[in-house]
Amino acid sequence: MNSEFTFSLKSIRFDEDYHPATNTRATTNFANLARGAHRQENLRNALTMINNRFNALADWDNPDSDRYGLALDIISVEIAGGADAFPLIEILKTTIIDHHRNTRIDGIAGNNFSSYVRDYDFSVLLPTLKKRAPDAALPDTFGDLHGKLFQCFVNAPIYRDTFAKAPVICLSASSSRTYQRTDNWHPILGVEYRQDAPSLTDQYFAKMGLRVRFFMPKGSVAPLAFYCAGDVLGDYSNLELIGTISTMETFQKIYRPEIYNANAAAGKVYQPSLTHRDYATTQITYDRDERSRLGVAQGKFAEEHFIKPNQFTLAQWSAAQSF
Repeated sequence: MNSEFTFSLKSIRFDEDYHPATNTRATTNFANLARGAHRQENLRNALTMINNRFNALADWDNPDSDRYGLALDIISVEIAGGADAFPLIEILKTTIIDHHRNTRIDGIAGNNFSSYVRDYDFSVLLPTLKKRAPDAALPDTFGDLHGKLFQCFVNAPIYRDTFAKAPVICLSASSSRTYQRTDNWHPILGVEYRQDAPSLTDQYFAKMGLRVRFFMPKGSVAPLAFYCAGDVLGDYSNLELIGTISTMETFQKIYRPEIYNANAAAGKVYQPSLTHRDYATTQITYDRDERSRLGVAQGKFAEEHFIKPNQFTLAQWSAAQSF
């Protein structure tokens, strides 16, 4: 691999007939849903939840709550240098279908975020560092390579030619942080929360050029974390934001029901907990323990096939970048 990185994109529709591609990360949210005996029922139920949530939020000129549908495409990004290629990240692209006007509206790119290099950083490198020095602070360089690779991609011509706006990544709030409700309110994103201190994920995503804000939309029970390079309140339309909320809140209800499918909404002061017992299940199959094990396996894959073989080149490239 040389230091002149280029990127290629592949797209596959996420619908009830979805089958993961051979190079899709096994821990990716949508791949988890598409495995096992109940795969098609899982997918159908998840898509129904997404569309129902979209119409509940987009309730203007929508008397029967059926005006909109959401099409989802999984975008796989490969990084190449010379003859070698490596699956770098996967994101989701939303497209809003207006059934009343028979039109399609571009949605946000990003939403879900999957990365082999992030698996390496958190499932291989981080445990190694903690084992060597349990009480030591992480090195300042932790996450540098991943962050610069991500920024290189979103600044590349292939991103600008494919997507109209900067990505927004929507994740769960951290169970290690406490959140305080503010007086700030957005008509779609809902009420804003502020955390007591940045999490490690926040610091990691900051190296990707993404700042975080926390909002709890109408009808939600916990704030979501929105990571964005620009202004999440001003740069995106209401329908674009609803596409992200309905998609990612559905995934969080499936994967973290203790937080996002709880029977009581977050109060003025809120600390998420995965040991919370007062919640409802979605009846969609998901193996959280398997996902953790696969994260380690995929981190080791990244180490073996990308980090170690290209260690010198990657270090030189990363040091030369000024994102």
